[in-house]
Amino acid sequence: MFKRKIYDKLVEWKHESDGHTALLIEGARRIGKSTIVEEFARNEYESYILIDFSLASKSVRNLFEDLSDLNYLFLQLQLQFHVDLVERKSLIIFDEVQFCPRARQAIKHLVKDHRYDYVETGSLISIRKNVKDILIPSEERKLQMFPMDYEEFLWAMGDHTSYKVIRQFYETGKPLGQQANRQLLRNFRLYMLVGGMPQAVNEFIATNNFRKVDLVKRDILNLYEDDFQKTDSTGRAALLFDAIPAQLNKNASRYQVSSVLEHARAEDLLQLIADMKDSKTVLVSYHANDPSAGLSANKNLAAFKLFVCDTGLFTTLMFKDRDFTENELYEKLLNDKLSANLGYLYENAVAQVLTANGNELFYHTFRNDASRHNYEIDFLLARNNKICPLEIKSSGYKTHKSLDEFFAKYPSRIYRRYLVYTKDYAKDTDVICLPVYMTPFL
Repeated sequence: MFKRKIYDKLVEWKHESDGHTALLIEGARRIGKSTIVEEFARNEYESYILIDFSLASKSVRNLFEDLSDLNYLFLQLQLQFHVDLVERKSLIIFDEVQFCPRARQAIKHLVKDHRYDYVETGSLISIRKNVKDILIPSEERKLQMFPMDYEEFLWAMGDHTSYKVIRQFYETGKPLGQQANRQLLRNFRLYMLVGGMPQAVNEFIATNNFRKVDLVKRDILNLYEDDFQKTDSTGRAALLFDAIPAQLNKNASRYQVSSVLEHARAEDLLQLIADMKDSKTVLVSYHANDPSAGLSANKNLAAFKLFVCDTGLFTTLMFKDRDFTENELYEKLLNDKLSANLGYLYENAVAQVLTANGNELFYHTFRNDASRHNYEIDFLLARNNKICPLEIKSSGYKTHKSLDEFFAKYPSRIYRRYLVYTKDYAKDTDVICLPVYMTPFL
């Protein structure tokens, strides 16, 4: 059982809500939702019932068709799950609730009854697709869950110090030193390779074998693609997902839909892209047409880039055409000795970090008419009524032409400029050169 930050949010909800709201935890499959919720139930309640609606019998599902007698419902649940429920001291978990919309609708009445607490979990198959004929309960509070972030990964590795030290150096704006930077970069690259899926992390700790970790991640990718087939029988979603690394490697100004789906246009796939985003397996970065503090108001839904929710999965997806990703290849990636330009791998890592910290993803492309050159800002963050442009590099070079041109075009809109790269913390005039492992603090 790995330590997860969301546990504290569950405890906070329990005390603040006092049974007056249910909690819906949304996230992709295999990120550890069920595990952490059951651990929470075991530690914080006298008893609990976990109903996995992906496996629940028809008799259990049918209990939620008629809520006229809640006493009967609770008696049946206790009989079928062999658990004694204690008023105000028990939790009922609706796991994979999207498979039983009536149970989700029942939350309104169950919360009003106030005998027990309720937590729901939902994942890849979009919950929204299964709510056509039900009343969404207003008593439901939502909480987003993501794969393990970098600090959680370090905890799993037994390291409870490095992250705190990195934060201190970030806050003081001082370099860590060449030797420390090399070690911290290696640790972050390990996180990029293994990723934050608990099964993959557990396999790495148990075996220290990248090949076995890769096989775990391939199983998860296959699971995601099977689920995409369920939500989109045309197969388009699975094709768009598989092509994410190749699309990012092109370094194009947007995801080129027509190169993946013949004759397709992004404008015709807006709902499909929104569904993929809702699945939480895909991160979508939209083009900000007029980059300013109100980024959401200026996004272009038809111009976007796609990332994978977990960079460890992204690494495996990069080499999906092979039977497995060889240990040697992983070792080269880990030690930064692979000749290929891996800027898009670092971009995915930064996208994952920013999303886990609650940021929507935006980027911006623009043209300098004088030089007839196109520039791109990889990510934009809104801070203090201004914006922070980020340029991502997979190397230690401190060149930042895109940041400079962007500053020349929008000087009054910029709060701070960041170059995210692989060298130690530094400043180049007013550009903050940030080692990639410091991105969680932005």
